[in-house]
Amino acid sequence: MDRKIKVALVAGEASGDILGGALMRELRGQHPDIEFIGVGGPQMQEQGLQSFFPMERLAVMGLVEVLGRLPELLKRRKQLLEYMLHEQPDVFIGIDAPDFNLDLELKLREQGIKTVHYVSPSVWAWRQKRVLKIKQACDLMLCLLPFEASFYEEHQVPVRFVGHPLADSIALEHDQGRGRRQLGLDLEAPLVALMPGSRGSEVARLGGLFLQTARLLHQNNSELRFVMPAANALRREQLENMLKSFPEVPVTLLEGQSQLALQACDAVLIASGTATLEAMLFKRPMVVAYRLAGLTYRILKLMVKSRYFALPNLLAGEALVPELIQQAATADNLACAVEQQLRDGSRQAGRFLELHQQLRLNASSEAAKAVLQLLET
Repeated sequence: MDRKIKVALVAGEASGDILGGALMRELRGQHPDIEFIGVGGPQMQEQGLQSFFPMERLAVMGLVEVLGRLPELLKRRKQLLEYMLHEQPDVFIGIDAPDFNLDLELKLREQGIKTVHYVSPSVWAWRQKRVLKIKQACDLMLCLLPFEASFYEEHQVPVRFVGHPLADSIALEHDQGRGRRQLGLDLEAPLVALMPGSRGSEVARLGGLFLQTARLLHQNNSELRFVMPAANALRREQLENMLKSFPEVPVTLLEGQSQLALQACDAVLIASGTATLEAMLFKRPMVVAYRLAGLTYRILKLMVKSRYFALPNLLAGEALVPELIQQAATADNLACAVEQQLRDGSRQAGRFLELHQQLRLNASSEAAKAVLQLLET
């Protein structure tokens, strides 16, 4: 293509803004005559996007919170649809935020505008019937994980596995000593990272449990030390209050710096989520735990079809790392599992390296190529 193209993008939160900014940079590198419209944050605005409205108006989580904001969200989506139909972009790219973007994609595609969804919802794990809507809404699904692409291929949805941006940004090898020096930690003592999640509700359910586990581990091995990165200032304050009940546990509390903590540690006790992918990319033996509200767990247990919940296990297709959920996630069980990882968890490292290489495809560049190829069809 040698004509000017107009690309519309909508991201709903910070992670989508990062993906969108990198994608826009690659699109411009591969096709300089390009205009961007839509909704995004600072990363996307840095690449030339004038956001139709502040991205923060879409950043809402939780059922109750969504219900409270539903009239505004519906109004903004209607305004955005009218704007897109007036602007007639060559392609619309919805970045994550499936509850907002998929309906928008469906209506735009019905009007003849090509649509792409970047980052698959967890349709392969639960609410699998959503794939029917995705098939109607998307000309192309861009997936970060290979097993997601396999699922869409089985359901005849056009898909491209582009790799994961984290696998691109995290090096294949790491200097553990350098990580410890940067954090001012003991270079010799065995070190366990405690990572109970980034949301307040996760830390409320897992923070105390992880500290109870650390206390047991320290009772069994007085040389053991712990590092605990907090996602932000609020989570740090939350964890500081919890730590008052565990004065005997040698914990270094950090604000941010989770990747440095992973680089420095020997093993990780970690909440299920994207952080487990980071731990895998740092080749760190891990124990994955999670607790949900009782009713939520019972409902999800009926709905979730996936055999595993930890991303390293989903990627490997086997029980590569220990998973302990709900009643199984006790301090005794977690301490035993962490001790085992400290003894022989290093055998996971070779498999983690294979998975890292599988995901390291230069995701933003591959996504840009896929979008431009779609426009040529």
